[in-house]
Amino acid sequence: MYATPFLDLPPLRSAGGIVTLPGSKSISNRVLLLAALSDGETTLHDLLDSDDTRVMLAALETLGCSVSRLGDQRVKVRGLGGGLPVRDAQLFLGNAGTAMRPLTAALALLASTHGGTFELSGIPRMHERPIGDLVDALRQLGCPVACLGKEGYPPLRVGMGVPAPLLLEAPIRVRGDVSSQFLTALLLALPLVATRDVVIEVVGELISKPYIEITLSLLQRFGVAVQREGWQRFTIPAGSRYRSPGDVHVEGDASSASYFIALGAIAPASAGHDGITIQGVGLSSIQGDIRFVEAARAMGADVSGSANQLRIRRGAWPLKAIDLDCNHIPDAAMTLAVMALYAEGTTTLRNIASWRVKETDRIAAMACELRKLGAAVEEGEDVIRITPPQTWRPASIHTYDDHRVAMCFSLAAFNPAQRPLRIEDPKCVAKTFPDYFETLFSVCEAQPGEIPVICIDGPTASGKGTLAMEVAAALGYHVLDSGVLYRLVGLAAERRGIPTDPNALAQPGVAERLGSLAAALPVRFEAGRVLLDGEDVTDAVRTESAGMAASRVSALPQVRQALLDLQHRFRTLPGLVADGRDMGTVIFPDAPLKVFLTASAEQRALRRHNQLISKGIPARIEDLLADLRARDERDTSRRDAPLKPAEDAYRLDNSEQSIEQSVQQVLAWWQAARPFEGG
Repeated sequence: MYATPFLDLPPLRSAGGIVTLPGSKSISNRVLLLAALSDGETTLHDLLDSDDTRVMLAALETLGCSVSRLGDQRVKVRGLGGGLPVRDAQLFLGNAGTAMRPLTAALALLASTHGGTFELSGIPRMHERPIGDLVDALRQLGCPVACLGKEGYPPLRVGMGVPAPLLLEAPIRVRGDVSSQFLTALLLALPLVATRDVVIEVVGELISKPYIEITLSLLQRFGVAVQREGWQRFTIPAGSRYRSPGDVHVEGDASSASYFIALGAIAPASAGHDGITIQGVGLSSIQGDIRFVEAARAMGADVSGSANQLRIRRGAWPLKAIDLDCNHIPDAAMTLAVMALYAEGTTTLRNIASWRVKETDRIAAMACELRKLGAAVEEGEDVIRITPPQTWRPASIHTYDDHRVAMCFSLAAFNPAQRPLRIEDPKCVAKTFPDYFETLFSVCEAQPGEIPVICIDGPTASGKGTLAMEVAAALGYHVLDSGVLYRLVGLAAERRGIPTDPNALAQPGVAERLGSLAAALPVRFEAGRVLLDGEDVTDAVRTESAGMAASRVSALPQVRQALLDLQHRFRTLPGLVADGRDMGTVIFPDAPLKVFLTASAEQRALRRHNQLISKGIPARIEDLLADLRARDERDTSRRDAPLKPAEDAYRLDNSEQSIEQSVQQVLAWWQAARPFEGG
């Protein structure tokens, strides 16, 4: 997951491959609660691992529920059987509406039945999301519910510590035109107290009906068959009781599928691929957002599939503008708003008033960010109209701590004007899809020259490696430590039994074998570690034998050419920070930012001395200083790629700077080079 303040996306050109979706948030939190309320043990497979499910799991454990994490997205829950072992607790539920609403209802009823007191709170945005209609319904039932801040909003306190009589005779009335989660919360909670038939009546039009269908389907799975009269009256039969089905497999998230359905509709297919294949959810999904497929097809997408898979290719181009009632796909409809940027004409999305009470006011947020890209946007209380840009602009997208804003706007990186895009606070996707951007990059391609590279060159012991690692971490970019590559070739040769002594190198075929080895070197740089074929070899490549082997193999043209090609392949999405001696002059001469890092020989010798002493290695500063001066002379006078600053490099002398100061200077240069307003 990218935890950086922002993530810059270069212009993307094509997409293709297979995407495996995380589990559905809507299903995951429902089945977690149902498993906790049931008799028996339930093993949940493919459970979503995200912020929302983590707060639900933490709440259930606080309430005394036994939860075992089995790995591979499997969780075993030992149900409470409708009991209440913990009767006084404070629960923090973040911004998870799928946890706040049903837990409020379940705990209000259990506290009234058994006697208990619970406080439920969240982040400030959760305290702005209305819950008054659910509170009113619970009070009709006789449940003590207090709003601890503003009336009708969290935080809440349910129960008074002693049992309270429940009023189950009259129908419970709840509004359906604000959020379907209020009805879902009652449907999930009322089987706990159904000593008689319990009736719920919906006041007004029920929005987001497909989410209620998910709830009813899962209730049936856990042994409760709710009787429905249209969408206005629901009856929980007397004697209803939750029973574990044993195993439950969670579908992939259909809302998350919408981004990759849109991706397949927008992006030309990458070479060797026939569009995008989505695994984990298919046309027979119980999730209402699967109907996004219908909307995507109406805009021109070529979508086919089976029970557990979808296949998407670009069809009509440009896409077709649509006028659609989105009541049935309120979350996925946000993706349509970004698809509208690629349509011919004005797209109108109607009946989306529920957007205003989600993680943010999504109508206002989408309108604001779409305009940044150059689109013409009209917004109403429950409608948004989008006309594509005549002139696309680079934009820094504010995400409002809303995962869906971040994910759907990432698709704007395919804009035909090839403008870069910035996504602010990319970690907000952790709410439902922590690995979203990694998944996106795994199936997208960009022109190599469009993928940004920051080069950090400089003499030995100037701190290039540390600076590169810190800058890459701040930007979410990959790292290339070019100086260690020859050592890795020497180490890999030693491990594979390829001799590197002078006599062996003169033998026919040995240089070619080493070149082939270098070309396919399975190396990664992660968090300051060097990984060779998945093994941490950070210390092994620093040994004297690896250094001697590196010196010998570096003289081979076959190895030099192979490593040149290998270094170019490190230029992958979303970007690269490369350190070495010729990154900006030879390897990436087109890099948009080049830094030549240096420090006085005396300062570098002192740093190297402190580093060696900290590792228990004896050293004399005088010897280190002489060695560094000799190496500087060799590096600056060598025939091939001598050490020198690129003509357009920024010079950074860090003799008197901390690493933090150097990092901030490089980031300031990078921000100044980006096209985003204020950035």
